[in-house]
Amino acid sequence: MSYREQERRRVINIRESLFKDPGNGVFFGKKRDFVLSEPALNLWEGIREDAQQYFKRNKIPWWEGNKNDPTGHLLSSQVACLNHLYYLRQRKDLATAILAGIDSEITNALIVDDGYVEFEFIGTNKYLSEKSWTKGANCTSIDAAMIGKNKKGKKKLFLIEWKYTEYYTSESKYNNKRAKVYDDLIKNSCSPFNDTQVEKFYYEPFYQLMRQTLLGWKLAENMDHGCSDYQHIHVIPKENKELLNNITSPYLEGDNISEAWKSILKNPEKYITISPQEFLSPCSKIIDSKSLLLYLKMRYW
Repeated sequence: MSYREQERRRVINIRESLFKDPGNGVFFGKKRDFVLSEPALNLWEGIREDAQQYFKRNKIPWWEGNKNDPTGHLLSSQVACLNHLYYLRQRKDLATAILAGIDSEITNALIVDDGYVEFEFIGTNKYLSEKSWTKGANCTSIDAAMIGKNKKGKKKLFLIEWKYTEYYTSESKYNNKRAKVYDDLIKNSCSPFNDTQVEKFYYEPFYQLMRQTLLGWKLAENMDHGCSDYQHIHVIPKENKELLNNITSPYLEGDNISEAWKSILKNPEKYITISPQEFLSPCSKIIDSKSLLLYLKMRYW
């Protein structure tokens, strides 16, 4: 049984006890037992209203949701990202602990937009010459971004891509339209890549990783938010072997995503994969985080 199917069955079993919702919400025109009838309940109560207002204020579209509410789909990675990270927006102590857990040189988390986490991050300028430049739609964006300051006072962007039950097939996304936007950047002598065979980059999830890596490079090059460096963080449940261990690009080699992607980076240390539990683990040592961690454990872990 796939990880996605395991999770679908698990969330159906906890649906009524955790959400007090009968399910049978509509998804792609059909009622489904893994979709809540009240979509807003998909967000943890401790962040629900604020997160909805944040998306409205920043004009961010909900994945398969409506104008004001998230999707009711219980396996949404966008919702999972918010449930894990939104609480950190006003908690410098938690944000700092998490970033220090990734980079021991970090001493303080800094404000990104009006909080310590910004969602659907695209930076302050259009760096990739893509047709659109809109949060969460039709351009390269990062699920979440945080900023840390190190002992020397230098600022670093932490670019967080959040996955849940996703998996991908070996299908090339290469076409002339995309090639015009990304190929020259990939081949640039200053690019983050040590390989310029462009075809290998156009298989998901590596196509997404390529675009986000290019964005990270340009963000740091242009000192976006005053940051001279970046860390690319791929958050993936350790149980999702269909994603972690499936090398969809026939041109890449390695036993898992991490090995395959690091093999073509000039600075492989800038990319890491980590589970949600490990990413949030520094919070367990900080006061007033128990309600969040209890919810995450019941809901996801």
